Amino acid sequence: MKRFLLDIGNTHTVLAECLPGGGTGPLREFETESFAARDLPQGEIAAVCVVPEMKTRLADRGIFFADASNSRGAVDFTQIDCTTLGADRVANAEALAAFYPLPGIVIDCGTAVTMELVDEKNIFRGGAIAPGRALMRRILNTATAQLPEIPLSQNIPEDVGNGTVLSIAFGVDSGCVGMIREFISVAKKKHGVVSVVLTGGDAAFFRPAFPEAAAPAADFTLRGLRIAAGW
Repeated sequence: MKRFLLDIGNTHTVLAECLPGGGTGPLREFETESFAARDLPQGEIAAVCVVPEMKTRLADRGIFFADASNSRGAVDFTQIDCTTLGADRVANAEALAAFYPLPGIVIDCGTAVTMELVDEKNIFRGGAIAPGRALMRRILNTATAQLPEIPLSQNIPEDVGNGTVLSIAFGVDSGCVGMIREFISVAKKKHGVVSVVLTGGDAAFFRPAFPEAAAPAADFTLRGLRIAAGW
């Protein structure tokens, strides 16, 4: 029977087939809002899911939903309260421990920017959660009377903004760069981190600011899910 890996995020859902040797087949991407059981292939499926409603929608498919309590990888999640730890962060931590020297951190740039820290004994030590660039833009628009929601740019601003649109771009985008820089600084200073991995749908924007960070393949989280599923 074929096996498939499913990463259900807040905005996008990614599906791929398990291949022999630990790899994955071509990635198929869907909008999470419209994803349904009809989009699933026939076979055994393991998933990470950060949208509880999707678990209900797919409940009759017998999917293995990975989390900190059932992960079959090498990372120890028992040393802190992980009862609300996102399944995507569990998969990221497992992939980090499997493929990079420890202690290390994964910074996942998407709807949210998250950080996962695993120490040299394969113990998960926590991390950080913050809004991503698109979410920050949306919040500024919905929570104020006059600020527009501006599109994402692919270039890190080089100077302060001249006008409202450029000021939002500078404030949000440069602010996010500074936020990640602080995550890395604290992790290195307090925990002796030697590996920094930058992943996620918005990672390409940040990479020029962090050339020292590893840039894994797009299936990084899915590979961690495969480990968590014991496949």
